[in-house]
Amino acid sequence: MAKLRLMHPTSIEGVDDMIKLGDLSEAGMLRNLLVRHKQGIIYTYIGSVLVAVNPYQVLPIYTTDQVHLYHGRKLGELPPHIFAIADKCYFNMRRNQCNQCCIISGESGAGKTESTKLVLQFLAAVSGQHSWIEQQIIQANPVLEAFGNAKTIRNDNSSRFGKYVEIFFNKDGAIEGAHMEQYLLEKSRVCYQGDHLICDGRDDADEFRRIRAALKILAFSEKDCWEIFKLLAAILHMGNVDFEGYDCSLKNFMEVQYSSMNSSVVDKVHLDKSLTYRSLMTNREKVSKPLGPEQATDTRDAFAKAMYGRLFVWLFKRMNSTIHKQQTNDALNIGLLDIFGFENFKKNSFEQLCINYANEQLQQFFVSHIFKLEQEECKNEDISWKRITFKDNQKTLNLLAVEPLSILALIDEESHFPKGTDATLLNKMNQIHNNKNEPFISPKSNHSLHFGIQHFAGAVYYECEGFLEKNRDALSMDLMDLIQKSSNKLLQQIFASEQANKLNQIIRTPGNSLRVFDRELCIQQLRYSGVVETIRIREAGFPIRHTFEEFMQRYRVLLKTIDCDPNTETAAHCCEAICKAMIKDKDDWKIGKTKVFLKIKQGFLRLQSKVRSRQLHMQYKRSRAAAITLQSQVRGYLARKDLNSKKEAVLLLQAQTRGLLARKKLKKMKTDAYLTAREREEQELAARELQQRLEEVLRKNEAAARSQSEGDEEMVENIFGFLPSTIGGQEGQAPEGFEDFEADPMKLEDAEIIESPVTEIKEAPFQQDIIEEEEIDDFSFSKFASMHFQGSSMPSHIQQRLRQPLLHHEDEGDALACLTVWWIILRFMGDLPEPKQERVSAVADPIQRNLGQRQARRLSSIVGLDQRFLRKKMKPQKGLGTGRRKPSAIPEEEPEDQPTTKVMPVHEEEDVLFGEGPTFDRPMTPLEKLHIIVGYAIVRQDIREEIYCQICKQLTDNKSQKSTNRGWVLLSICLGIFPPTERLTMYLRSFIRHGPSEYSSNCAEKLRRTLANGERKEPPCWIELQSVETKNPMKVIVGLMDGKSINLHVDSAFTSREVCDAITQKNNLKDTYGFSLYAAINEKMWSLGSGGQHILDAVSMCEQEERRQGREEQHAPWRFYFRKEIFTPWHDCSFDLISTELIYRQIIRGLKHGDYLSEKEDDYVQLAAKHYYVQHGSESSVENAQEVVRDCMNMSMIENMSTAKLVQMVHSAHTQGSYINSVTPVENVKAEVVEYARQTWTIYFSKLFETYRIAGLPLLQDQFVVVVNWKGVSFQVGKEAAFLVLSYPEVLKIEMQSEDKSGGNVCLTTPRGEYELKVVKAKELVELVNLFLVGLKLRSMYAVAIQDFTRQEDPTVLSFRKGDLLYIIKDGEYDPEEGWIKARNERTVQIGAVSLNGIQILPILNKPTEETLNLLNLNQARRKSIAPIMPQMEVLGTEKLTLATLKEFSSEFFRPAGKEGGRRGGAKEKLWALSKEPLKQPLLRSLQGKSDLSHLACDCFTDILHIGPVEYGEGLAAVVAVLWSFPSRSIFTETRSAILGVQTQRDTGPCLSTENASHAQVESLKSEEYFFDNLRLLTDVVKKAKKAKESTAAIVPYLVIFMRKLWFNVIPGKDLTADLNFHFPQELPKYLRGYHSMSKEDTISLAGLLFRARADTDRSQFVMIPKMLKDLVPADQQQMMSAEDWKKHIINAYNKQAGLTIDESKVQFLKVISQWPTFGCAFFEVKQTSERSYPNVIMISISKQGVSLIDPKTKEVLVMLPFNKITSWSSGKTYFHMTIGSLVQGTTLLCETSMGHRISDLLSSYKDMYLNERKMVLPRNQKFF
Repeated sequence: MAKLRLMHPTSIEGVDDMIKLGDLSEAGMLRNLLVRHKQGIIYTYIGSVLVAVNPYQVLPIYTTDQVHLYHGRKLGELPPHIFAIADKCYFNMRRNQCNQCCIISGESGAGKTESTKLVLQFLAAVSGQHSWIEQQIIQANPVLEAFGNAKTIRNDNSSRFGKYVEIFFNKDGAIEGAHMEQYLLEKSRVCYQGDHLICDGRDDADEFRRIRAALKILAFSEKDCWEIFKLLAAILHMGNVDFEGYDCSLKNFMEVQYSSMNSSVVDKVHLDKSLTYRSLMTNREKVSKPLGPEQATDTRDAFAKAMYGRLFVWLFKRMNSTIHKQQTNDALNIGLLDIFGFENFKKNSFEQLCINYANEQLQQFFVSHIFKLEQEECKNEDISWKRITFKDNQKTLNLLAVEPLSILALIDEESHFPKGTDATLLNKMNQIHNNKNEPFISPKSNHSLHFGIQHFAGAVYYECEGFLEKNRDALSMDLMDLIQKSSNKLLQQIFASEQANKLNQIIRTPGNSLRVFDRELCIQQLRYSGVVETIRIREAGFPIRHTFEEFMQRYRVLLKTIDCDPNTETAAHCCEAICKAMIKDKDDWKIGKTKVFLKIKQGFLRLQSKVRSRQLHMQYKRSRAAAITLQSQVRGYLARKDLNSKKEAVLLLQAQTRGLLARKKLKKMKTDAYLTAREREEQELAARELQQRLEEVLRKNEAAARSQSEGDEEMVENIFGFLPSTIGGQEGQAPEGFEDFEADPMKLEDAEIIESPVTEIKEAPFQQDIIEEEEIDDFSFSKFASMHFQGSSMPSHIQQRLRQPLLHHEDEGDALACLTVWWIILRFMGDLPEPKQERVSAVADPIQRNLGQRQARRLSSIVGLDQRFLRKKMKPQKGLGTGRRKPSAIPEEEPEDQPTTKVMPVHEEEDVLFGEGPTFDRPMTPLEKLHIIVGYAIVRQDIREEIYCQICKQLTDNKSQKSTNRGWVLLSICLGIFPPTERLTMYLRSFIRHGPSEYSSNCAEKLRRTLANGERKEPPCWIELQSVETKNPMKVIVGLMDGKSINLHVDSAFTSREVCDAITQKNNLKDTYGFSLYAAINEKMWSLGSGGQHILDAVSMCEQEERRQGREEQHAPWRFYFRKEIFTPWHDCSFDLISTELIYRQIIRGLKHGDYLSEKEDDYVQLAAKHYYVQHGSESSVENAQEVVRDCMNMSMIENMSTAKLVQMVHSAHTQGSYINSVTPVENVKAEVVEYARQTWTIYFSKLFETYRIAGLPLLQDQFVVVVNWKGVSFQVGKEAAFLVLSYPEVLKIEMQSEDKSGGNVCLTTPRGEYELKVVKAKELVELVNLFLVGLKLRSMYAVAIQDFTRQEDPTVLSFRKGDLLYIIKDGEYDPEEGWIKARNERTVQIGAVSLNGIQILPILNKPTEETLNLLNLNQARRKSIAPIMPQMEVLGTEKLTLATLKEFSSEFFRPAGKEGGRRGGAKEKLWALSKEPLKQPLLRSLQGKSDLSHLACDCFTDILHIGPVEYGEGLAAVVAVLWSFPSRSIFTETRSAILGVQTQRDTGPCLSTENASHAQVESLKSEEYFFDNLRLLTDVVKKAKKAKESTAAIVPYLVIFMRKLWFNVIPGKDLTADLNFHFPQELPKYLRGYHSMSKEDTISLAGLLFRARADTDRSQFVMIPKMLKDLVPADQQQMMSAEDWKKHIINAYNKQAGLTIDESKVQFLKVISQWPTFGCAFFEVKQTSERSYPNVIMISISKQGVSLIDPKTKEVLVMLPFNKITSWSSGKTYFHMTIGSLVQGTTLLCETSMGHRISDLLSSYKDMYLNERKMVLPRNQKFF
């Protein structure tokens, strides 16, 4: 009973290799084939064995694309395919230089014949020669199928014979010939004629034409074909001979009845006698015996089978003589065996016994090869392997043929007995082999003629009837005499000799086929082919084996050098280390003596997965890089597109605005022109009255203002009455390290403010401080409200809540936020009362929550990166305690025991932003309300316009003076924080202008300043509120490093640039670059730079930090300081003594407070000694030293070393210093200190930028900091040293690619490649680096030549080579702006003028080092030429390479030297020196022991000795003479590149051809071969032929022709030289031969052009037109008209084309014919007989579109064949063959032509071009189903 079990997962979807099946039972294998069969997949692997299921349909998987796809791929890399097996054989043959074999076996209908043909066609395709011998081998199959195949019930083209084909290859892998053998031909089918069997889909007539064509290709003449068909007809007719017997006079007589018989083969009378009588030889005479009907029938059948068998053998011999050539000893071959599979029918006869015996032999070989040899090899390699039992069929072979009394021996013996019968044969077999425990199965009864044999595939029962007759298969003497007397020579020839069939033993590759998937039949065939046993042994053993070297080459990447170093360990140990690391189970791999053994399922798959994972990772990285490139390109394109659209919109708006202003101005001019004097007087009077009224109103307003000033002040006090009255920067204690600044009363100096340049605003026409009255009316707030307010909202004051915002908002959150802000504005202005009691709220701090937790941020997270980064880099001094740098001591995280506020991303509370939750429904102070309103504007930029509209609405028609004053205060504060939108700006200006005078001017100024300097990022600070209270400008104090302070008047929009400009102007600084404004609070300090950062934002951040610490923000102890931040590369301390003084004081202060640290104590002492000299000069005292120690030494150093010791060290250094006895100025000493700090503490004078790598060259870290200082650019992470340092000469280019709110993308280009970086403050980084690069180039004195330049005739011009170093001389003789400078070549020491286009100025101040020049890709020769005059410097990280001589090379790689002449005592051979004696051993050590290569190496040396210099000289001179004979010099240049084997450009497409002068044969040279190799290949053939005839050395003359071969991208007129020298001379002959189809008008027009090209303007040549007609008109068109008519029409066309030159006429001729589809085609007129629908003579046209077949008479295109439809082609001496369609069922075109080689070469060139283009597009792993 069958058992049910769960199906293994691998059997559900199927696997392509059945070794991978988890369930290796018969059911599992059958299931796998069924699943793949349903998926339409017919091929399945079993390791290197291929199982094929016949689909009984043509699948699109046998095209040339599939051939190229599988060629050169490893087995298993692509899905299973017959091409993969064929390529494996071909690859192994070429790689291992070993013959290969492939067996194709299966039952009838399995597809053996088709598989054989596919393998042959694949080998012919990959051979790539398109030779005639390849086509002959392929065409041999159709002929053999026609004579040896039959139509059966199961197969319409069943092979009834077996064949073995050997294909021979040369050393280059090209097919050179083949040899075929046949065996086991089934001849019984020709003995009788059945009904004609018709099969759908097959056309017998068409196939007969193919057979005729194939016979022609195989060199069978028409006479040979006729003789074959006659004999074949006689064989077939023989089956129609019947015999009737009768009794006459007690004697048996018989009459022969012929239904049809061909008497041209044998005589009918002799045939009658031979069939009805049998002659016997007695001792004395010859006796004839009449035969009965049955005996005569047997004789007839024997005669028919004999003729058929001999004819079939003769065909094999004839074809072998055609396709087989004598092979050399080193020739390789691939054998294909097409054989019957194991057969077991209901009725089995002698044929089945022979077939099964052959399969038993193959199975035995298979067993010995796969099973026994597997175990034997493991034994030789010392691999312990469990012995596997298998079915050994040796007993069956012994029974059949090996033993003396075997079955086949008994059959032969019994056949020689005259009275032997099938029954006697069976009795003998039963007597001998019964009861011997053999595979023989005795008959069931004595009367039965059956016996059985237990084969490897199962028991088979045979019928003995006919065994002896079929075995004899001999002809009687009468029939042999009949053959001798026959007049048919072919009949006599085929019986002349006989050969035994040969059976070869080769490797098995089985295939099975089923039309319908019959499980029972399929599993039976699997058993017969031994597939089950194959899978079992493959799985149990170690099928994957590699030598140690091969294994290391494949899997070296998986080896860890810590486990095993391949440089010191053996290959075996390294292989073992890889297997131990990668494969967990030790049973899955073994290490032998010379090989590594792996199992497929575990070990090998594990290694495969590792390697493939690495490959996939690399592929992912490449795909990601490509995706990033595409994204960047697309984003760039979209950004440019958006910019262009915005530009167009701006231009349109500007045009409309200018037009409006112009029309107004024109209207005013017209009005002024036509006003009368009276009108002018009236207007002047009205103006005076208006002025008087305005003055009266102003007086009243002033009086009212004075009366209400006390009320206003009281109102403001109610809002901000608790504000202190202080100067900014004086509250609280000074930051750590700056307490001494405020120890004494501060000395303040006022400074004037220098505003930054106002940012250009798009409304440029309206940026006027005074706006005319008419223009003011156009921008009134009421007008804006009518255009933009939604619903029924009015621009007037109200005291109620809004139901919807004033303006439309897309975002719902913005709309709800607007309603909340409106509620707060009403409460701030007093239009709504405050809530009476506080409601319970979950939010503790509403202001903080309103700002979206902005105020909960740590100050350390928002201050400068430089200070945070430098604090991390601080290290304690050795022996000096921990250093302290107070300005950078910003804590990154709070102590664990201290409560901290978790900083979350900026977002707003739902009840705050999206409604009126309990957060705001409580009493609040005006300050809280102000922070809420401004906080919303900072967080949500889209509601800023709404906030301004709400404030303006409440200020319009407001009757409450208190509410109005509060509203203007709110508007003033908002204007100092954020600007309005573009569309509101002019309306807001107009609104402010019409406001109260005490507020309008202040608000207008704030609006102007905010628009100029941009928006703020933080809410208002306390000093801003104080300024609103007092209506006075704000004041801040900025401290200088020399102890002075400056008092600055600032406003809300003040930036660090304006502060720095004011300070530099106040102190008269000249060297201003690098000074920045610093903000400090407590122990924190960070740089605000000298750019556009708002200083009050820093103040606001300090106040927020105080609030976070739980202190009152109004008392925040913030300070501003003016310090040096970065040096320029060209910094000069002597240029500005004031700036040097400030830097010096900054350095001394830094030393005291631990800002600048050094590893050596002596550095501090020496700096203190210099400060001693600066302060006290040469005076020496202990008191002064103590003062200096207090000024310079930090406390940690004093505590560790004691003050007394430091005082002694400083005093000693001062007294021993060089300044005591010298008169060195103090300024010089200060400069030395500054320069020391600049050189030593570069990192503390740098700018840092947070960066993330997004693409480009790989780096150690993807997230890092870019450090920019005067030395260059470096990449650094945390406390670690910089992992990449770039000097400025290494920075070729830096540019912005894109910019957003978070920063921007920067592309940094270096000699090593590019880096794409995402940088915070990217714009500042790019500007800084470009500033240094430009400044260095302006000051540089050195340049490098980037191209060669040779002095022509001007002696003032300097000559130089690429890579030369040039010294720039700046004497004013040349102006660089004109593109020329004066320079000295450091290599030649010559001076002259140099063009800036040919050099690259180095951004460097000193002479470049050798390392710098190496980075600029200078070659070795240039470096050597300038090395002597360069300073000797050690190049780090580079290894100097020295040239090696042959003598040095020989000591490492040559074999050991012997004695000269082989005699004792002689000197050693100098293998590296000149020798005139032939070599007996190769020079290289690696060739020793390799006899074949050693012999070749010695022969090569002998050939070198015999070469003379004269041969080369003459040959080269001849080539140069030929090439110089071309008419154009430019052609010679292109030809020279082609001689060197360089392919020319695709749009030119020239080709070198060689024309044999004696035979006028043109051959195309191969583009991939060298020129002289091409000549040798083409001339050797002619030389050999001549030498054979003349028995002397032959000289072959040749001519090199340069012409266009491939016609694509040819546009007449684009290249005049090509048109005149190539296109016109090549196209004109084709036109005159009549290859093109054209109209009469075109013919006349072209004739006129051709006449003009010949006669130019010479009209006297008109009379010669009739004689010149053949040179003007195509041959087939000349009969269209008479010569005189042609003359008239040509003259008329000539006159119409007047004005054209000869060259223009030729080009115009090309332009006309280029419009025809046949332009550029190559035409070949051929004769064809293979396609009955085509005429016998056709024209083949080849162009870039494909191949066209044309009717030469009608010029009609019969068919157009693209190149991808042409499967194969080949050419012979008189034939050309082409296959169209797939490799299985393609159409054949056989043509008779002597130009076949040219057609084949042209097809190959076009197709190779398209294949090369396609390889660059198609993915490597593309599948075909």
